[in-house]
Amino acid sequence: MLANGATLGYRKQGTEGEYTNLPGLKEIPEMGVDAEKVANTTLTDPHNMYELGIGDLPDMVYKFKYDNTKAESPYRVLREAQKTGEVLEFQETLKDGSITEFSAQVSVKRTGGGVNGVIDCDVTMIIQSELKYTDPA
Repeated sequence: MLANGATLGYRKQGTEGEYTNLPGLKEIPEMGVDAEKVANTTLTDPHNMYELGIGDLPDMVYKFKYDNTKAESPYRVLREAQKTGEVLEFQETLKDGSITEFSAQVSVKRTGGGVNGVIDCDVTMIIQSELKYTDPA
Protein backbone atom coordinates (compact mmCIF):
# COMPACT_ATOMS: atom_id res chain seq x y z
CA MET A 1 0.00 0.00 0.00
CA LEU A 2 1.24 3.49 -0.79
CA ALA A 3 1.46 6.16 1.89
CA ASN A 4 -0.49 8.48 -0.44
CA GLY A 5 -3.72 9.65 1.17
CA ALA A 6 -2.45 9.47 4.77
CA THR A 7 -3.54 12.28 7.07
CA LEU A 8 -2.57 13.49 10.53
CA GLY A 9 -5.08 15.35 12.66
CA TYR A 10 -4.82 16.91 16.10
CA ARG A 11 -7.03 18.21 18.90
CA LYS A 12 -6.54 19.62 22.38
CA GLN A 13 -5.97 16.95 25.02
CA GLY A 14 -9.15 15.89 26.81
CA THR A 15 -11.52 17.28 24.19
CA GLU A 16 -14.05 15.23 22.30
CA GLY A 17 -15.01 15.45 18.67
CA GLU A 18 -13.25 15.77 15.38
CA TYR A 19 -9.55 16.09 14.79
CA THR A 20 -8.31 19.05 12.74
CA ASN A 21 -6.20 17.77 9.83
CA LEU A 22 -2.75 19.27 9.46
CA PRO A 23 -2.24 20.15 5.78
CA GLY A 24 0.93 19.51 3.81
CA LEU A 25 1.84 16.08 5.25
CA LYS A 26 4.69 14.61 3.17
CA GLU A 27 6.01 11.63 5.17
CA ILE A 28 4.79 9.44 8.00
CA PRO A 29 7.04 7.49 10.38
CA GLU A 30 7.26 3.82 11.23
CA MET A 31 4.60 2.99 13.80
CA GLY A 32 4.98 0.50 16.62
CA VAL A 33 6.97 -0.48 19.66
CA ASP A 34 10.42 -2.05 19.66
CA ALA A 35 10.12 -4.56 22.52
CA GLU A 36 13.22 -5.18 24.60
CA LYS A 37 14.54 -8.74 24.65
CA VAL A 38 15.16 -9.66 28.30
CA ALA A 39 17.32 -12.66 29.27
CA ASN A 40 15.59 -15.04 31.70
CA THR A 41 17.79 -18.12 31.59
CA THR A 42 17.78 -20.70 34.39
CA LEU A 43 20.59 -23.04 35.31
CA THR A 44 18.76 -25.98 33.72
CA ASP A 45 18.01 -24.35 30.35
CA PRO A 46 19.94 -25.82 27.39
CA HIS A 47 20.52 -22.31 25.96
CA ASN A 48 19.70 -18.70 26.73
CA MET A 49 15.97 -18.06 27.17
CA TYR A 50 14.29 -14.70 26.62
CA GLU A 51 11.06 -12.87 27.32
CA LEU A 52 9.69 -9.71 25.80
CA GLY A 53 10.17 -6.75 28.10
CA ILE A 54 8.61 -3.36 27.91
CA GLY A 55 9.00 -1.58 24.62
CA ASP A 56 10.49 1.64 23.46
CA LEU A 57 8.96 3.78 20.77
CA PRO A 58 11.47 4.88 18.16
CA ASP A 59 11.60 8.54 17.18
CA MET A 60 8.39 9.29 15.29
CA VAL A 61 9.03 12.14 12.88
CA TYR A 62 6.33 13.49 10.59
CA LYS A 63 7.48 15.63 7.66
CA PHE A 64 5.38 18.54 6.41
CA LYS A 65 5.67 21.03 3.59
CA TYR A 66 7.01 24.20 5.21
CA ASP A 67 4.33 26.89 5.25
CA ASN A 68 4.29 29.83 7.63
CA THR A 69 1.72 31.97 5.79
CA LYS A 70 -1.34 31.23 7.96
CA ALA A 71 -2.08 30.99 11.68
CA GLU A 72 -3.40 27.44 11.15
CA SER A 73 -0.31 26.19 9.29
CA PRO A 74 1.23 23.10 10.95
CA TYR A 75 4.49 24.97 11.48
CA ARG A 76 2.78 27.65 13.59
CA VAL A 77 0.27 25.45 15.40
CA LEU A 78 2.82 22.84 16.42
CA ARG A 79 5.54 25.36 17.21
CA GLU A 80 3.14 27.01 19.67
CA ALA A 81 2.43 23.62 21.28
CA GLN A 82 6.18 23.06 21.57
CA LYS A 83 6.66 26.47 23.19
CA THR A 84 4.02 25.82 25.86
CA GLY A 85 4.83 22.11 26.32
CA GLU A 86 1.20 21.29 25.61
CA VAL A 87 0.27 17.66 25.05
CA LEU A 88 -1.96 17.22 22.00
CA GLU A 89 -3.97 14.23 20.82
CA PHE A 90 -3.17 12.98 17.31
CA GLN A 91 -4.92 10.70 14.83
CA GLU A 92 -3.07 9.22 11.87
CA THR A 93 -5.39 7.80 9.21
CA LEU A 94 -4.17 5.69 6.31
CA LYS A 95 -5.87 5.37 2.93
CA ASP A 96 -7.26 1.91 3.82
CA GLY A 97 -8.97 3.33 6.93
CA SER A 98 -6.40 2.14 9.50
CA ILE A 99 -6.29 4.62 12.39
CA THR A 100 -3.65 5.15 15.06
CA GLU A 101 -4.33 7.55 17.92
CA PHE A 102 -1.86 8.84 20.51
CA SER A 103 -1.03 11.80 22.72
CA ALA A 104 2.29 13.58 22.34
CA GLN A 105 4.36 16.63 22.99
CA VAL A 106 6.05 17.92 19.87
CA SER A 107 9.42 19.21 18.82
CA VAL A 108 9.34 21.27 15.60
CA LYS A 109 12.29 21.91 13.31
CA ARG A 110 12.45 23.71 9.99
CA THR A 111 14.84 21.93 7.65
CA GLY A 112 17.57 23.64 5.68
CA GLY A 113 17.71 24.05 1.93
CA GLY A 114 19.85 24.99 -1.03
CA VAL A 115 19.51 25.74 -4.73
CA ASN A 116 16.30 24.08 -5.91
CA GLY A 117 16.03 22.45 -2.47
CA VAL A 118 12.73 22.14 -0.68
CA ILE A 119 12.40 23.44 2.87
CA ASP A 120 10.31 21.17 5.07
CA CYS A 121 9.09 21.10 8.63
CA ASP A 122 10.00 18.04 10.75
CA VAL A 123 7.76 17.29 13.74
CA THR A 124 9.12 14.83 16.29
CA MET A 125 6.51 13.24 18.53
CA ILE A 126 7.36 12.64 22.19
CA ILE A 127 4.67 10.05 22.94
CA GLN A 128 2.72 10.47 26.19
CA SER A 129 0.20 7.62 25.81
CA GLU A 130 -0.29 4.15 24.44
CA LEU A 131 -0.81 3.74 20.70
CA LYS A 132 -4.48 2.98 20.04
CA TYR A 133 -5.08 1.07 16.82
CA THR A 134 -8.39 0.87 14.97
CA ASP A 135 -8.53 -1.52 12.03
CA PRO A 136 -10.60 -0.69 8.95
CA ALA A 137 -14.10 -2.14 8.77
